[in-house]
Amino acid sequence: MEAFLAWINGIIWSNALIALCLGAGLWFTFRTRVMQVRGFAEMCRLTVTGQKSDAGVSSFQALAISMAGRMGIGNIAGVATAIAYGGPGAVFWMWVMGFLGASTSYIESSLAQIYKEKDAEGRYRGGPAYYIEKAMGLKWYAAVFAVATVVATGLLLPGVQANAIADSASSVLCSGEGAACVALGGAGMLKLWIGLAVAFLLGLIIFGGIKRIATFAEVVVPFMALAFILMAVIVMIVNADKVPAMFADIFSSAFGGHAAFGAILGQAIAWGVKRGVYANEAGQGTGPHAAAAAEVSHPAKQGYVQAFAIYFDTMLVCTSTAFLVLSTGMYNTFRVVLEDGKETLQAIVTGVPGVQPSEGAQFTQAAVESVLPGWGAGFVALALFFFAFTTIMAYYYMAETNLTYLAGVRKTHPLATLLLRLGIIGMVVFGAYHNAATAWTLGDIGVGLMAWLNIIAILILQKPALLALQDYERQKKLGVEPVFDPEALGIRNAGFWSRKR
Repeated sequence: MEAFLAWINGIIWSNALIALCLGAGLWFTFRTRVMQVRGFAEMCRLTVTGQKSDAGVSSFQALAISMAGRMGIGNIAGVATAIAYGGPGAVFWMWVMGFLGASTSYIESSLAQIYKEKDAEGRYRGGPAYYIEKAMGLKWYAAVFAVATVVATGLLLPGVQANAIADSASSVLCSGEGAACVALGGAGMLKLWIGLAVAFLLGLIIFGGIKRIATFAEVVVPFMALAFILMAVIVMIVNADKVPAMFADIFSSAFGGHAAFGAILGQAIAWGVKRGVYANEAGQGTGPHAAAAAEVSHPAKQGYVQAFAIYFDTMLVCTSTAFLVLSTGMYNTFRVVLEDGKETLQAIVTGVPGVQPSEGAQFTQAAVESVLPGWGAGFVALALFFFAFTTIMAYYYMAETNLTYLAGVRKTHPLATLLLRLGIIGMVVFGAYHNAATAWTLGDIGVGLMAWLNIIAILILQKPALLALQDYERQKKLGVEPVFDPEALGIRNAGFWSRKR
């Protein structure tokens, strides 16, 4: 089974998808005239302003929900895994993906706002399935994306997050004498108990709907992110003498100039882009779901806010993890080689003996532990819990939104919603108990499939988002609060906005 999943993953995450992610980001950066640089001040301003309503959430709440989806184990375990496979150079390519991805995020999030609708209960809903049907007129394509997203965010991806929570917590509780570990039946049973506990907490949130998810996210997400960034700063201050060498390793190995890492340049690029997409989700099609839920006067506003989310996620949170492990030297890097027709791992750097690439969180734990003995592993386990838990919570909202799309004008059947909730809760328990390699492979398949479907769509549908950007900038220059009139811009089928006027 694992070999089959790895084969499927290899097809989906071929060099073609990596090139598509980079190419789309580069193209949108050009088409938006580098809006992620020109509009940085506007991004920051819009992030902390806005309003909410009975139908929608505030811009900041929408940002918090989307950040909850972005800031999962990809920011802690995923970054360390990228370094394990691609060396320090993978960090540079994550930065590149983050910079380019900001423009991609603007496009997809603005499209989600332009083509959003109200569901049968009067709440804003939107996302790739909605703009694919309305702007492309391809209902079958929209349905394929919706089904893929329900499967990916409702079944495949939650297991990855739960697995990381269980692994991280068990590594803390089962270290040393591990009395708690023994009392609960050993590491295997401990993971099961952790999975059940996470599933119970998740149920309390998701059965409360979007408002409860938004309220929880806007409180927890900023706190956990800032605490993690602060820890990274502390570790770098303690290891200040190693920071210059760390930057030298990142830039030299990113272009094959490092003696030790030069042979894995391809791995550096591939894993940097791959984990960059997994962590910040630009182009993946998850962020637009939360973007569509925001109450704004102009779609470009939420496009700006979601572009800022990529910066925050990649340039601050992901970078914090990278600096933690690189400045302390607590990482392993492997080269993938073929021996007798099979891929094997050949160690290049061994900073944490015995830890495999799929166990990325343990590199981060070892890094903090090296500076704060007795506290580091527990801190990372706690941070990872909040990162992963809020991501699972956001995954449910995305899956529910696509279930709502599939229901059409009808109210989603209560049984379907209940089955979705029970399914994601069940996958949390399953993912917590199973091994990390299987969980990661399933997660990569889900991310890759959504990315293929969404990036192709937004490359075709980019024009309305670009028109919205031009219209927003024009109105700002006139000194007025921008409002959106789709008919005046020649944008059709923007049903909500047309009726609003």
